Amino acid sequence: MTDYLETTRSLPDGVYVPTVAFFKENDDIDLEATQRHAIHLAEAGVAGLVIHGSNGEAVHLSREERSLVIKTTRSALDQSDNHLMPLIAGCGAQSTRETIQLCRDAAGAGASHVIILPPAYYGGILSTSKIVQHFYDVADASPIPVLIYNYPGACSGLDLSSDTILQIAKHSNVHGVKLTCGNTGKLARIVDGAKPSFFVAGGSADFILQGLVVGGHGTIAGTANLVPRACVRVCELFQAGELKEARRLQAILAKADWITIQTGFAGVKAALQHLEGYGGEPRKPCGLPSGEQMNMITNGLDEVMALERSLV
Repeated sequence: MTDYLETTRSLPDGVYVPTVAFFKENDDIDLEATQRHAIHLAEAGVAGLVIHGSNGEAVHLSREERSLVIKTTRSALDQSDNHLMPLIAGCGAQSTRETIQLCRDAAGAGASHVIILPPAYYGGILSTSKIVQHFYDVADASPIPVLIYNYPGACSGLDLSSDTILQIAKHSNVHGVKLTCGNTGKLARIVDGAKPSFFVAGGSADFILQGLVVGGHGTIAGTANLVPRACVRVCELFQAGELKEARRLQAILAKADWITIQTGFAGVKAALQHLEGYGGEPRKPCGLPSGEQMNMITNGLDEVMALERSLV
């Protein structure tokens, strides 16, 4: 593997938002909503944005559309004086070749980092050593730093162990990991065993505080699309040593996160449409929640939205 000089600064601690994708009624990318949402999140004080993740319908986008969304988001951040805000692009694919191409595309479009799911379609014939080599090959070729994305739900149940993640993390162009597996024991082992600059984040808003307590650096949480300030506030309270108040807010976030977990990214988009006036529909065959589910969403988010408004 290439011995990169670590000249890229480490990711700052904090809340990163895996943004949803926005489409017009004709199913084209909604560039205006993409820009509006990026600026809204930046103004809420988040540390960075993640696009083309599980919330971002990456699997519904063409290669050209992926680059367009990156360029549009980067432009919105730059125009709102957020030039240094990290922009992490999901570039996972089933072949090493395509993953590398997506990384190069992302760098050319303005992403600062990429985040990679392990290949899992042919998981039955992929040994751990082959998966590690996949990440090494991608990190060798990627012009920007790589983050590992451990999400068994999107990878046919493939759950990278802390040993495997720490092995991948030895590569100098691998700078962090997102743990949507929800395993805080794994998170603690990785924080303890990885290089000091390695960014370790939980992947859900229901365990922001728990991750911070064991040494994590923040969260990459889909629910932060709706309540970025509440997520940021938990981090601030932890850093200030105000654990009682941090636990109170974490409990509110955990209840809200359970609502979005049950309805997925489509529920987040529906809630955005209801609360902010933009969100739109997912690409088919996915669709918006039913009327009964929408009632669950709106009622279930009342408490956390009141918290979010109180922090404006």
